[in-house]
Amino acid sequence: MLAIKNILVATDFSACSETALIYGRALARQFGATLHVLHAVEPPMSDGTNAIGYVGLIPELQTALEDAERARLDDLISADDRRTLHATAILRTLDTPAHAIVDYAQHDHIDLIVIGTRGRHGLAHVVMGSVAERVVRTAPCPVLTVRDHEREFVGPDALVKRAASPA
Repeated sequence: MLAIKNILVATDFSACSETALIYGRALARQFGATLHVLHAVEPPMSDGTNAIGYVGLIPELQTALEDAERARLDDLISADDRRTLHATAILRTLDTPAHAIVDYAQHDHIDLIVIGTRGRHGLAHVVMGSVAERVVRTAPCPVLTVRDHEREFVGPDALVKRAASPA
């Protein structure tokens, strides 16, 4: 029997992440697990650039960005999620999103990570890489990757709720 008590859904607020959250909710309900929803914000780097070469933000702008991202993250979790799934919103700032996800999973006893992937191919994959791929390679637990508009295995109730929710 699988003992899944803590499910982590990583989000970047994309359509793929929305699908991952639907799966995470359904799995948390199925297993009676706690739902953790994490968004990673890259910190400004000391040399003025972040991990992908853009100029880092000054501390006041970084704080404003984190406050805005926390509000978006909090909006993803409904009152029902908080009540029935004991859902929590987590905002992490580490060197890369993949590292933030794996670090949280290691330290907070996560049993399953659910993450969306865009399924990039070719040059886009080589240049940009994949957060999901890095998480799969380094996670301390199983990782379920989902793509938007792929075969759905969650029940029709969850999909109807998704279609009815504002974009």
